[in-house]
Amino acid sequence: MSIRDRVAAQLPYLRRYARALTGSQASGDAYVRAVLEGLVQGGPTLDRNLSPRVALYKAFHDIWSGPARVLHPGDPGREAGTPEERIQVLSPLARQALLLTALEGFSFREIGAILNVSPEHAEQLAADAQLEIERDLATDVLVIEDEAVIAMDIKELAEELGHRVIDIARTRDEALASAARHTPGLVMADIRLADDSSGVDAVRDILTSIDAPIVFVTAYPERLLTGDRPEPTYLVTKPFDRLSLKATIGQALFFHRKNEAA
Repeated sequence: MSIRDRVAAQLPYLRRYARALTGSQASGDAYVRAVLEGLVQGGPTLDRNLSPRVALYKAFHDIWSGPARVLHPGDPGREAGTPEERIQVLSPLARQALLLTALEGFSFREIGAILNVSPEHAEQLAADAQLEIERDLATDVLVIEDEAVIAMDIKELAEELGHRVIDIARTRDEALASAARHTPGLVMADIRLADDSSGVDAVRDILTSIDAPIVFVTAYPERLLTGDRPEPTYLVTKPFDRLSLKATIGQALFFHRKNEAA
C-alpha cells in the first residue's frame, strides 16, 4: 500500500480528532486541509521513523502549533468567554494529549512522538486535562439508546462525571417527549432505535426547540461520516471505550455555545 493510500485511510479519524480539538467541523476540516496541502506542496513531511498514522497526526500538530495561527481559535476580536477563548486559558497541550489517548487510542509513547514530549509527560498531561474539562460542566443528560445494558453503562459513566441522567429513551417518540419535559443540557444518542426509528431524526427534531450538544454513540459511524452534509462533531463508536466517551462528553460540553437568542 502506498503512503498516499495509507494516509487516505486515516483521514476520517484525523477529521474526527481535528473537530473535537477545535470544537467545529469547519475549523477542524480547515486544519486537515492545510495538512494535506502542506504535504503536497512540500511543507510538513511524514516522519518515516513513525507509523503512517502517528506521522500524519504529528504533521497535523506541526501545523496546529506552528507560528501561523490563522486557523487557531481565540483570535483578537472574539467575544470574551467564548469556548474558543476558554480553551486558551486551559492547557492546550494537555487537552491534546487527552484526546489523542481517549478519542484516538494512541499510546503515551505515540503521543509523546506526536507532541514532542516524553511518554511520562504525555500521560500526566492527559490526566491534568481530564480534571480541567470536568470542572463546572455538570448538566442534565438525555440518553437515547434501546439496548438496556448499554444505556445503563452510559448512565453510570455520565453520573461518574457528575451529570444527572434525566431519562433513557428507547424510541424517537420517547426521546421527543422526554426532551419536551426535561430540557436536557446534553443528548447522547444511538442511530438505530427500538422501533426502527432513527436517533438522527430524533436529535434533529429535538434541536428545533432545544440548544444542547449532541454526542452520538453508535455502531454505524459510516451513516454519519458521509461527507455529503454537516456531520456530527462528537461521535463515539460501539463498543466504546469508557475513557474515550468521558473525554468526548467533556469536549462537547466544553465547546458548546448557549443559544443567546433562545
